[in-house]
Amino acid sequence: MKNQKISNISLILALFSLSLIISAPFVKAQTEVDPNFNPNNIISDNDLLNARSMTLAEIQNFLQSKNSYLANYSAPNNSGVTKTAAEIIYDATNRNFDCEGVSLSESPTEEEKRLKCKTITTVNPKFILVLLQKEASLIEDPSPAPARLDWATGYGCPDNWTCNPYYKGFGKQVNSASLQFLAYMQEQEKYKYQAGKAYTFTNPYGTISNAPMTVIPENKATAALYNYTPHVFNGNYNVYKLFNRYFPDSAFVAAYPDGSVLKVEGDPGVWLIEKGQKRLFLNYSSFISRFSPQQIISVSPSLLDGYPVGEGIKFSNYSLVQTPDKKIYMLVGSEKRQFDSLTSFKTIGFNVAEIENASSAELAGYNDGKMITATSTYVTGALLQDIKTGGVFYVENNTKAPLLDKILLTTRFKDKKIVRVSSTILNKYTTVAPALFNDGTLLKTDSFPTVYLISNGQKRPFANETVFKTLGYDLANVITISSKLMSNYSQGDPIQ
Repeated sequence: MKNQKISNISLILALFSLSLIISAPFVKAQTEVDPNFNPNNIISDNDLLNARSMTLAEIQNFLQSKNSYLANYSAPNNSGVTKTAAEIIYDATNRNFDCEGVSLSESPTEEEKRLKCKTITTVNPKFILVLLQKEASLIEDPSPAPARLDWATGYGCPDNWTCNPYYKGFGKQVNSASLQFLAYMQEQEKYKYQAGKAYTFTNPYGTISNAPMTVIPENKATAALYNYTPHVFNGNYNVYKLFNRYFPDSAFVAAYPDGSVLKVEGDPGVWLIEKGQKRLFLNYSSFISRFSPQQIISVSPSLLDGYPVGEGIKFSNYSLVQTPDKKIYMLVGSEKRQFDSLTSFKTIGFNVAEIENASSAELAGYNDGKMITATSTYVTGALLQDIKTGGVFYVENNTKAPLLDKILLTTRFKDKKIVRVSSTILNKYTTVAPALFNDGTLLKTDSFPTVYLISNGQKRPFANETVFKTLGYDLANVITISSKLMSNYSQGDPIQ
């Protein structure tokens, strides 16, 4: 393993040296066009994935401020439900679905997906707005042709090929592009263009420049742009121009990964970094139900000031809240899980006296989770042990997640008691992916010294010990786990 690490470092140094050699003549070419444009780093990973950058109202206000045709446009979404353009953009980026491994009907409705699938965020709505202008001029064209609306993001329309009719329609276009860019970010190895590798683009459609150019994408987001549009000019240069013209204050690159908990020395406020924003814990219970005081990192006021402010975190995990429309939810992590009726709420054993009032704005940052019904079991989670095999599972809302490492019992689930049950009872629950640690957790394996931070469900390695200490992390907070458990995390970018 040590030899492998040395080889990786050597490769990185070799690529860095190569980039200096290759990019020297290239810098001159890019300077002649725009001295601030760097085709190796067009957009940061954070800017592409910051799904929380705009609320639904802010998307609508943006369209109105541009006198966009889309401000008053409605169309069927990906599931055939007619919604406004702003709603389609917001849902595609903030309320999308991961239905992998789920059995759906032949033509699943939005409601079926909401009940059965996991609600996820995809990409930054600001990026989708830029993409709509870049591909079809839909932000600024006051009267776009129907074909531009039908092929709004250019998805399913490769150069010099007929468009795939399956993806026709504004709703399908926005949804498909959002999921595609998320796939580029999560599964980079499956696609042609990858960060850290050199590519030469011919720019056949460039009106600014059509000279061949060598590019080494510095991050996954820039590589994703080239996978979607394999040219520097004019396509990806337009992404850079439009993003900076529409959102000049968005060019912020986070120093701390999502899942970090920060505070300024002497200031009582504690903030969670999430989707590149800082979110203030509004009370102690909302903090302690998610993190421990040992996870707080002290930073300078100027560093914390650099983060845009997101919605405050008011409610603790497993809070029971009711919105003005009388809907009752349980808040779990980043999800709000609706009770299908007050009868179900009471049948499960909850008391209406436990309910807190919540505004729609306070719940805007939560994704829709699976509905809670009268037949839902262990809605607040429980540890069940098979009396025959000894295997332990985390059971929640009719699913069971196996525990692959006993360390979980003394860390994440230290406040849960184990209930011994028969295999027959356990077989009633649907098996899902193994139970993992939450974002913000520091992990290493018992066979290798690399320390990882769990961020957005990925394991992100610290480049070296200096980076780890400079950022203020503490080795005392690192949890040692088995290689088997660690292998269930996908690899994220190094923290450096």
